[in-house]
Amino acid sequence: MRILAVDTSTQAGGLAVLEERRVVKNVFERSDEEYSSRLFRQLDFLLRETQLRLSDFDFFAVSAGPGSFTSLRIGMTAVKAWAELYGTLICPVSGLKAMASQAKGGSLMVAAIMDARRGQVFGGVFKRGEGRWDAIGEEVVSRPDEFLSEIPGRFSNRTEFPEAVQFSIVSATPDILRASLSGSPYQELPIEKVSEDLAPWIGVLAFDMAQRGETVTALALDANYIRRSDAELYWEDANARSSG
Repeated sequence: MRILAVDTSTQAGGLAVLEERRVVKNVFERSDEEYSSRLFRQLDFLLRETQLRLSDFDFFAVSAGPGSFTSLRIGMTAVKAWAELYGTLICPVSGLKAMASQAKGGSLMVAAIMDARRGQVFGGVFKRGEGRWDAIGEEVVSRPDEFLSEIPGRFSNRTEFPEAVQFSIVSATPDILRASLSGSPYQELPIEKVSEDLAPWIGVLAFDMAQRGETVTALALDANYIRRSDAELYWEDANARSSG
């Protein structure tokens, strides 16, 4: 099973070609260049290097959020177009889950945190299963301290929490959490730094999803933006100031 994985959720993104769980080739770049141009340059490079065509892939995998509104939209739109053109199914994958899946040490529970800027983070808690990662509650955008304080409420009852608290915290940017960990129940818990090169991990998770039949068509593909676009927030702030 051949998979093309795409990640445009942050400024650091890329693509990967996988044969089942094995990464054949990937390209990754941290850049201020818009994805509307670099995504297709990266794709052209990857296809030339692997001597493949878009029609050769059994599935497309794509980061479905959270992340930058504009960047996610570019990646999702491209994958939608390819899937519709070639009749290929899609595996939408959470970028936070792709971070959680990198956790080492075999922790049952993993909290994954991604920088959302404006003093906020995208966060999610995941439970490790056999060949899968299940979300415990919804992915959120909040201040780091708020996210950490709300973790116990994700479990069905308080008696679960003393065992469930033995989890890992992972992030590609651990420094955004250090101040919030001080004085929290997790202040002694180390933060594991994971790769921000998410496309290979998205591809591996997508393979497992495809095996379970968890795919969507181009028409059904949708993003998990969590937070509205910068433009919407700007106009809301501007309207509030003018009405004040």
